[in-house]
Amino acid sequence: MAVLFDSNGDARQAFRHPEKRKREETPLQRKPDWIRVKAPTSPVYAETQRLMRENKLATVCEEAACPNIGECWSQKHATMMIMGETCTRACSFCNVKTGVPQALDADEPNRVADAVAKLGLAHVVITSVDRDDLKDGGAEHFAEVIRAIRKAAPATTIEVLTPDFLRKPGALEVVVEARPDVFNHNLETVPRLYLSIRPGARYFHSLRILQRVKELDPTIFTKSGLMAGLGESREEVMQVMDDLRAANVDFLTVGQYLQPTRRHAAVDRFWTPDEFKSLETIAWAKGFLMVSASPLTRSSYHADSDFARMRDARQKGK
Repeated sequence: MAVLFDSNGDARQAFRHPEKRKREETPLQRKPDWIRVKAPTSPVYAETQRLMRENKLATVCEEAACPNIGECWSQKHATMMIMGETCTRACSFCNVKTGVPQALDADEPNRVADAVAKLGLAHVVITSVDRDDLKDGGAEHFAEVIRAIRKAAPATTIEVLTPDFLRKPGALEVVVEARPDVFNHNLETVPRLYLSIRPGARYFHSLRILQRVKELDPTIFTKSGLMAGLGESREEVMQVMDDLRAANVDFLTVGQYLQPTRRHAAVDRFWTPDEFKSLETIAWAKGFLMVSASPLTRSSYHADSDFARMRDARQKGK
């Protein structure tokens, strides 16, 4: 059984969907050569790992089994995951554990800020699990983390990758008021696949979040990402691009979905590097300020250099 939450934040049990049980027997597909990465061995990787443990911080790099962890941590880039390691949702693509989370840690914003300062980050990405159990979905905690980083590392630019704050009135406004430099919320997949891939979310609600950020503060960059290889068609991806541009989203990422375990949604197919290049070309033509599309692209991959390029693109467009 998976632990879920109703709209009031009360815990309830839900039997797995029959399709979920079927997926548990799905073997992992062999990855093509272009998706393989080397195991991390760098001393800087070990130092980044030590700093995360020392500050008792979780990272989405580890929790989501990101294939780029070796490269990113060797460059002292880490995406910090706040509000615990247990998610209240059970998305079929995600490797983060589902269950009843613990109470928020009031000292976490200070520890995150301390790690950012010690790493000397020019740009940091802060994400979280879904916290449907909290009245504001964790929005105020996000704001506290942003404020703590501003105080400890004022030169660091801040990117937040937030949950959807579904049925949490006023939550989005709290995060926007803290003024992150980039507001990222991933659509993850095409609308047709939401019921099986992202059952606790709503496509048009997520799209509206991104649009609303721009309405509240047009100076904040907005960003969203998609996974390829879950059964979507090329035409459906094109439509999502159009939806995002209609919402005035600045930055699009598209990467290959990799099945974490046999219990997760199976990979429908591996898109080739040439297909990703084609998606990138089309996305640029549709007017995004920044696009990253490749098999290994993830929301936070090269986030620092991509942010600098996006900021420059805005300046040149003025």
